[in-house]
Amino acid sequence: MNPELAALVRRHVEAENAQNLEATLATLHPECRFEDHATGQVWHGRDGAAAHYRQWWTTFDVTVKRDPGQIAAWTDDDGYIGEATWRGHHVGPFLGIAPTKRPVVIPFVVVLGFKDGLMLSEGFHYDLASLLRQIGDEPIRALSGLAYRAAA
Repeated sequence: MNPELAALVRRHVEAENAQNLEATLATLHPECRFEDHATGQVWHGRDGAAAHYRQWWTTFDVTVKRDPGQIAAWTDDDGYIGEATWRGHHVGPFLGIAPTKRPVVIPFVVVLGFKDGLMLSEGFHYDLASLLRQIGDEPIRALSGLAYRAAA
C-alpha cells in the first residue's frame, strides 16, 4: 500500500461526504474517468466528474462509509478495490422517479486507479434494483417471489 495514495483516498471520501466539489476535484487526475456500471454512465475529465457529482448530490444526500465486515485492498500495481456503503435519502429525481425522501442504504464496490499521485479512474458497482426498491419502485416484480431472497 502506498501511504500517499491511501491519504489521497481518505481526502477524496471526506470531500465527497462534505459535498465539497472543489476539494473532490482536486483529488482527481485531469484525465480521470468515472464509470457507473449499474446505469452504464461514463464521465471523462474533471468536467465530467463534476457532472457526475452534481447528478448524485442533487439526487441523494448520501455519505460514504466502510461498515464493519466490509473490506478494502490495494493491488500490486497500486490499484484499490473497496467495499463501502452509501447512506442517505432520495432528495431529487432519479430515473424518472420523483424524490420520495425515503432512506437508502446501498452497499457498493469501488475500483480505483491512480496516475501522477491522483485518482485516474473510479468504477463503482452496486445493485440498481435494490436502490429502486428502496425509493419506492419494484423494477423486477418477479424478484419478490423468489425463495431465499434477502430483500433490500
